Amino acid sequence: MTRLHYSALLYLLLPFTILKLLWRGLKQPAYLEHWSERYGFYNQAASQPLIWLHCVSVGETRAAKPLIEALLDQYPAHQILLSHTTPTGREASEQLFPKEKYPRISRCYLPYDTPDAVKGFLKHYRPTLGLLMETELWFNLIASCKAQAIPLLLVNARLSERSARGYAKVGKLSALGLANLSAIAAQTEQDANRLNALLGNANKATVMGNLKFDVTPPADEAERGRYLRGLLGLKRPIFLAASTRDGEEALILEAIAASGIDNLLTVIVPRHPQRFDEVAMLLTKHHQAFCRRSEFSMGTVAGDIPNCSVILGDSMGEMFTYYAACDVAFIGGSLLPLGGQNLIEASAMGKPVLIGPFTFNFSDATDSAVQAGAAIRVHNSQELAEKLSDLMNNVEARKAMSDAALSFSKSASGATQRLMELIAKYLPNK
Repeated sequence: MTRLHYSALLYLLLPFTILKLLWRGLKQPAYLEHWSERYGFYNQAASQPLIWLHCVSVGETRAAKPLIEALLDQYPAHQILLSHTTPTGREASEQLFPKEKYPRISRCYLPYDTPDAVKGFLKHYRPTLGLLMETELWFNLIASCKAQAIPLLLVNARLSERSARGYAKVGKLSALGLANLSAIAAQTEQDANRLNALLGNANKATVMGNLKFDVTPPADEAERGRYLRGLLGLKRPIFLAASTRDGEEALILEAIAASGIDNLLTVIVPRHPQRFDEVAMLLTKHHQAFCRRSEFSMGTVAGDIPNCSVILGDSMGEMFTYYAACDVAFIGGSLLPLGGQNLIEASAMGKPVLIGPFTFNFSDATDSAVQAGAAIRVHNSQELAEKLSDLMNNVEARKAMSDAALSFSKSASGATQRLMELIAKYLPNK
């Protein structure tokens, strides 16, 4: 496939994007907002030189926080533009970087990758530097930045075997897109090798580590976690199922029923907020006594919380709080072949981690955590029940895993500094 064929296909599909936005808007009304931005039309203007960073959704936005903080500090004359693809990513950036505290940060949606929309985006904002988080290969966007001499870096890049096979099917297009990037900073050696293979075994992609290891819990999260723990029960065992995906909640309910743990409280936090009501219906169907996190605030007293065995974590931006409050965490997206979610935040909070067999999206970090003794891999709901029971009944084992998690998290930090040194080659003036 050539870029001309790629562009023609996008133009053919463009009318259907309206239907897609309308359909998604039925479940998540935020998809009905800021439509013009998705087609390359913008209202807000930049009054200073601008560094642009693209973070697709929540995970990339959270991971980028240490890098964004470093950019704000090192380049005080620049504004920061965060572009997103999903409303949840945009909402996460608003929570992490509120306007009153971060007046130099603005946000928008990245347009669909048609030549006209991309040109509209670049013409309006005129960034001095662009940074694409993780694996975002938008071929017209990359070509337009190259044509306009805008340095564009792929940072914190990761590429699973499955994604590499997909990009290989459009090999020439992928190779050209990667070649037109100014630099590629990969998370791991495996990621770099796969990216370089798409380039024809070049050595353009270099290993600089994973930004998520540099994410530090907000200063008040440990305190919020202790307060939440007090509300839920200081002596009650608490199990957190974090970032669960469709189909996993039923398996988790099977596991907690089979675990035999007395007075266990399970907190289930779905990965996608549009599924909160769906999971609530599932809990009702399984006759689970549950309450929603949104039903009580941090000002609630313990006696005002209904007696329940499950808390539905239907709040945004509280994952560190949930980790701080739990005894053991399971990382979702991994019991079914969905690729898994990242366990680094849990490790940074010093929590023992259970994780399923399907972790191809974060294979290196997961394998390293297992080898370090910070995580235990389970292969089905029965093993999840067994390992959960073992840990909840063994304080020493939990303490050992907690210590290993903290050591594992600290040992892999430093990606932010390495990326800032790379960025300085393309944006030297402070």
